[in-house]
Amino acid sequence: MNYWLVKSEPFKYSWDDFVKEGKSVWDGVRNYQARNNMMAMKKGDWVFFYHSNEGMEVVGLAEVQKEHFPDPTTEDPRWVVVELIPVKKFAKTVTLKTMKADDRLSGLALIKQSRLSVTPVAKAEFDIILSLAE
Repeated sequence: MNYWLVKSEPFKYSWDDFVKEGKSVWDGVRNYQARNNMMAMKKGDWVFFYHSNEGMEVVGLAEVQKEHFPDPTTEDPRWVVVELIPVKKFAKTVTLKTMKADDRLSGLALIKQSRLSVTPVAKAEFDIILSLAE
C-alpha cells in the first residue's frame, strides 16, 4: 500500500463537496510530476485530502477507488485522473503550521514541494499525520 496527499482549494472543491458527491474523479492536473504520482496510485491506497490556500490543513482521509485513466476534461492523452472516495473527516485537522513544526515531517513532500497538487507520503509520515488528527 502507498500513501498520498491531494490538494484542493476549498472554495473550488472542498471536503464537504467531496462527501456530498460520494466519490470524485481527480481531474485537471497539468503537472507531469503530479500526473506521474497519480499514475502510481493503486486501488486501496490511502489519500490525505488537504485544503490549500484557505485553511492549509489536512481535513480528511480518502481512498483510491479506481486507478488512473484518461482525463475526461481534455482530449490530450498525456493527462490522467484517478477516482477517490471519502473515508473519514478528521475531528481535528492537521495544519501546515503543525506539520512544519514537527521535525519528524521535515521530509514531507507537501513541505518540500509545496506547489505540487498530488504528492507521495511515506508510511511513517502518514502515521504521524494520522495520529495528529486523532
